[in-house]
Amino acid sequence: QVQLVESGGGLVQAGGSLRLSCAASGRTFSSYDMGWFRQAPGKEREFVARISWSGGIIYYAGSVKGRFTISRDNAKNTVDLQMNSLKPEDTAVYYCAAGSGGSPYQRITAYNYWGQGTQVTVSS
Repeated sequence: QVQLVESGGGLVQAGGSLRLSCAASGRTFSSYDMGWFRQAPGKEREFVARISWSGGIIYYAGSVKGRFTISRDNAKNTVDLQMNSLKPEDTAVYYCAAGSGGSPYQRITAYNYWGQGTQVTVSS
């Protein structure tokens, strides 16, 4: 069982950067694939990035590829999302998630545990 807590959200101007962190509690953190999702007002929660348990397999949504970087430190039980060149359309609540990979990584059904989210607002 894993509990997740996100931090690092805030208000930034377009073109700026933020680094989100997800702190996990539980002995099985390193056994899970980790993902970041986001949800904007009036929209469905959408996939942002995913990293395998070993850190060797990484996927990004096309809208963030080249701007965002996901990483994990299993020794510290953390997964981060470095966000550069932020755009107003990146504004959303960002969620950290843990899953075993039983479903396609782009779908929320692939993840078993979720954090409460952290707000990211990008102004123009």
